[in-house]
Amino acid sequence: MNPNIAPPNCLAGVKVLDLTQFEAGTTCTEALAWMGADVVKVEPPNGEAGRRGVADPYYFMIYSANKRSITVNLKSEGGLALVKDMAKHADVFTENFGPGVIERLGLGYDVISAINPRIVYAQVKGFGEGSPYEKGLCFDPIAQAVGGAMSITGEPGGRPIKPGPTIGDTGTGMLLAFSIVSALYQRASTGKGRRLQAAMQDSVMHYSRGMFIRQAQSGEAAPRRPAGGNAPSGIFPCKPGGPNDYVYLLTSRANPEHWPRLLKLIGREELIGDPRYDKAGARVEREAEVNEIIAQWTRQHTKEEAMALISGAGVPAGAVFDSMELTNEPSFYERGILQTMHHGDWKMPMTTWPVRFDGAVAPLKPAPLLGEHTTQALGDWLGLSAAEVEVLHKDGVV
Repeated sequence: MNPNIAPPNCLAGVKVLDLTQFEAGTTCTEALAWMGADVVKVEPPNGEAGRRGVADPYYFMIYSANKRSITVNLKSEGGLALVKDMAKHADVFTENFGPGVIERLGLGYDVISAINPRIVYAQVKGFGEGSPYEKGLCFDPIAQAVGGAMSITGEPGGRPIKPGPTIGDTGTGMLLAFSIVSALYQRASTGKGRRLQAAMQDSVMHYSRGMFIRQAQSGEAAPRRPAGGNAPSGIFPCKPGGPNDYVYLLTSRANPEHWPRLLKLIGREELIGDPRYDKAGARVEREAEVNEIIAQWTRQHTKEEAMALISGAGVPAGAVFDSMELTNEPSFYERGILQTMHHGDWKMPMTTWPVRFDGAVAPLKPAPLLGEHTTQALGDWLGLSAAEVEVLHKDGVV
């Protein structure tokens, strides 16, 4: 094993009964698994929807690393009884079915908490209890629309744009994972579990909370404006002019030295002190003009060159790297941040947990094959023998 890769084991011994699917819930349980929890993914006999909904397993692989999979027929009395029995031994129960589904299955909070008062019962829904949209279905783009993220993304005067990262799905999952760990920490002193409910709309609004600063300043809804709020700040073209040949640079009102540093770098020292551009407010009024002054220089450089030179001059800058460029960067593998996942005959590079523990990153264990751990997990959790599990197979329970 790479000396820079070692399991954190922070949650070793924690048992998570995982009834999540797709991304928001599965991201949450994947984070817990990275931290060392034993996450047992309960899937229907034909697999969870995120496993079945695409022609290849890449989607499932990304969001279900480090877990174990068992198959259970929840529509059978035996399957329902089996999951309830597992809940007695679980520390955490997670689900993100559509509104009302978990209750109709007979596994609602009242049922599970009565079986195990110490359990942390965690749910993801699109909209919170009491919301006028409480019964509505939700996926990441919907959450980003109703949570405000789209309204502040895009060019001024243009159409709203959905941010690329799945902050509605993965973002909600991460907030719930942190809340689960906090509830487990509290349980150590109280002995009692908690019910946790994360709504995707509420989570996106939380991630977008900076928009309320602009609203408070102006008294109007936060506008679409690239991050920075100063000029020059934004995306500038670089050679050779491909779809991602851009560099993002940011000058801050809090640091007036950024502007003269840029002018020295690009060979326009004569503009230092020029009243047309000297003050931040003046540059905002002439933003298009200011941006073109910078773009004339960036077009002469690759994005990597521009990033290195601008950063070297003491101005924040970042090249716009695409997924292939990131995949081909060897330092990510050397540092353990990118690792290769093997899943049956499939493989793909994947990011691991990005936080280092004592200088090491967490190892990446492959997403499970369907039902791969049914016998093993039921033996570990419930003490069932292989023969007893085989009987459950024959009875259509698992």
